[in-house]
Amino acid sequence: MVQTRQFNGFHEKQADTIALRQAVDSRIAQLLGDSVDPLAAAMRAGALGSGKRMRPLLVMLVARDLGVTSPDVLDVACAVELVHASSLILDDMPCMDNARLRRGKPAVHVQFGEDVAILASIALLSRAFCVVSSAQHLAPATRSRLVCTLSETIGAQGLARGQFQDLRGNGQRSADEITTTNELKTGVLLGVAVEMAAVLAQASDAVTQSLRAFAMAAGHAFQIRDDFADGGDSAITGKDTGKDIGKATLVNTLGPAEARRRMGAYVQQAERHLGDALGPGGHTHAYMAQLLAQASPAPQIVPAIAPRPAAQLGAQFV
Repeated sequence: MVQTRQFNGFHEKQADTIALRQAVDSRIAQLLGDSVDPLAAAMRAGALGSGKRMRPLLVMLVARDLGVTSPDVLDVACAVELVHASSLILDDMPCMDNARLRRGKPAVHVQFGEDVAILASIALLSRAFCVVSSAQHLAPATRSRLVCTLSETIGAQGLARGQFQDLRGNGQRSADEITTTNELKTGVLLGVAVEMAAVLAQASDAVTQSLRAFAMAAGHAFQIRDDFADGGDSAITGKDTGKDIGKATLVNTLGPAEARRRMGAYVQQAERHLGDALGPGGHTHAYMAQLLAQASPAPQIVPAIAPRPAAQLGAQFV
């Protein structure tokens, strides 16, 4: 009987996650409008589609677990996704990773040309900041902190620095150098998602620090998983594979066995830090348990999570 309740609670949370993802997609479509010109179409192509929406879901789930009820949580979450989409457009450019496939479809620069792709990326960033700065139900000081947090994530000590290091990272690099690049390329956007939720909740420094540590550990695990996937089938991954040939990654620097061991260690760290921040159970824990199990060398185990009524969840931020 206990196992049945746990199983049902787990799948209630899965259903709620699907509803939240649909809410994110719907709101992003509203925020970007329905203009038919190539620039607007490129923005929609970059921001909408078959992505996991992990970052906006983290904003919403962590905010919920911290007791936030503001209707502006959805818009803040969408802003984070717009920044992520902007970064992917640039990441795929011929002068960067030169990728032609993203989420199972031609990359934005392939569909619309490099000139339109660059402008679409800039426009998505602009839209993200406009969304956060105009959130109607947030105090001015909160909006200011959110804008500052997001801008620092994108800048010279965040995504831009990580992409620069990755582009210049061919050849021999130490594992520590690769780890730093991974933090800036993958960890910081997960970090900004949970940190913005913490700002919305006015969480303590201890909770915020634990959430950051969780995001960094999870980002490392996901990056190593993606490095392994680079040797896979693009029909399965939905993006170009073989892009890491000649590039220094933890997999080809440390070897598959050590990289897999580190991936498992990062998964354990992420689980521990998330528990420190939010306690056991909760919606973030249920969602991340699925994602981290996919990045873990251990067999996937459905976690024991105390159920909560799904009716309490679906419309809270929608």
